[in-house]
Amino acid sequence: MSISIIIIIVTSLISYTALNNYDQLDKLSMQPYLVKHNKEYYRFITSGFVHADLQHLIFNMLTLFFFGPYVEDVFLQLFNMKLMYPIYYLLGIIISDIPSFLKHHNNQHYATLGASGAISAVLFTFIMVDPWVQIRVFFFLPIPAVLYGVLFLGISAYMSRKGGGNINHDAHLWGALFGIVFPLVFYPELGTRFLELLTRR
Repeated sequence: MSISIIIIIVTSLISYTALNNYDQLDKLSMQPYLVKHNKEYYRFITSGFVHADLQHLIFNMLTLFFFGPYVEDVFLQLFNMKLMYPIYYLLGIIISDIPSFLKHHNNQHYATLGASGAISAVLFTFIMVDPWVQIRVFFFLPIPAVLYGVLFLGISAYMSRKGGGNINHDAHLWGALFGIVFPLVFYPELGTRFLELLTRR
């Protein structure tokens, strides 16, 4: 069983349980004010294992199901160790939460949750490795992965500036950036390979 599938199972169980138990959801979500004033640093990780609703959970886990095993195999080839992929996934959750923490650490009413930052990281690592593969938006509209990534970043940036709603678009952006930077730190040649792949079309 792949690590991605294990993450999906664990996240689904914790999220579903928390959706039926508000106290658990409250204890696990990212609340910057409590992190700062009560030193509840564990929320940087636990927030990635709970979701706002079933739709939020299903979308994130489906994305991980389709792209996670591929990225997991890439990491195994690059690092020759299975441990690097779960470390990368957990760092994706933590890194994508940092901007929200810095922005809202004095706001007692702000909370965010979900694996979106780590999922964005997985998606953009996939795009960097295979930019021209077809991604089916809404399961039927095929577009190149690199174009999907551009649209994803554009929409996330716009929605982040617009504000409102309960989706943490900053986490999408920072997770995507992390998904690009993390592999490049260890293997800068991936950037050259990505540019070469782009010019082949």
